[in-house]
Amino acid sequence: MRRRVWILALAAPVIAAAALLASGARSVTASAGQAPASSAEVKIDNFSFGPTTLTVAPGTTVTWTNRDDIPHTVVSDDKVFKSKVLDTDEKFSFTFTKPGTYGYFCSIHPKMTGKVVVQ
Repeated sequence: MRRRVWILALAAPVIAAAALLASGARSVTASAGQAPASSAEVKIDNFSFGPTTLTVAPGTTVTWTNRDDIPHTVVSDDKVFKSKVLDTDEKFSFTFTKPGTYGYFCSIHPKMTGKVVVQ
């Protein structure tokens, strides 16, 4: 009986991965003891970034989503990242790997500013 339980315990992740792939999932990642990647969101709305200052851990992917009716960009002060022009509901993502403070702005509307603090 113990052997059957052990085999079923090993087979369960394989069966789950096969089901996800069959359902159209693009990838399946399994890793023991590894923390999942972090993510955070910034909304662009009413000519502003919200939140204005976002504090994240290294390895975090930040996604900006334009909820405004007009185009915007996301450009870092030190040119570490730069989005294309984002129309309504378009997104831009960047993964922050190094600690520091990253100021950014909209190149179309330079008075729109924000900051990502990585610590």
